[in-house]
Amino acid sequence: MTQLTLASILTQPVGVSHYLIVGAVLFVCGALCMATKRNALGVLMGIELVLNGANLNFIAFGSPYLRKASETMGLDGQLMSLFVIVLAAAEAAVALAIALNFYNSFNTIDVDRADQLQG
Repeated sequence: MTQLTLASILTQPVGVSHYLIVGAVLFVCGALCMATKRNALGVLMGIELVLNGANLNFIAFGSPYLRKASETMGLDGQLMSLFVIVLAAAEAAVALAIALNFYNSFNTIDVDRADQLQG
């Protein structure tokens, strides 16, 4: 079995490993964005990046190129990805409603000011 290095990855045709690398990069960028942003919209963008990275990995793992054709179950990765997209849309709608309500109360969407929320 050949060892995967950066030079070998760049010279190979596009395969499952390329999708996994891009998905991991998206996931890490989203996690960094969630950890460093103080703006609520920036945190939401980080969450979307994390979910898109996970979607790309689901689709790559559901690829028939990863397993033998007789062992693949078809559309598992695509169905999980569709479920995550629906979940992300619902999360974005609820989170934006919370952000708008927070902005109406405090005239900012800085998440550090959220220590005095009331029910």
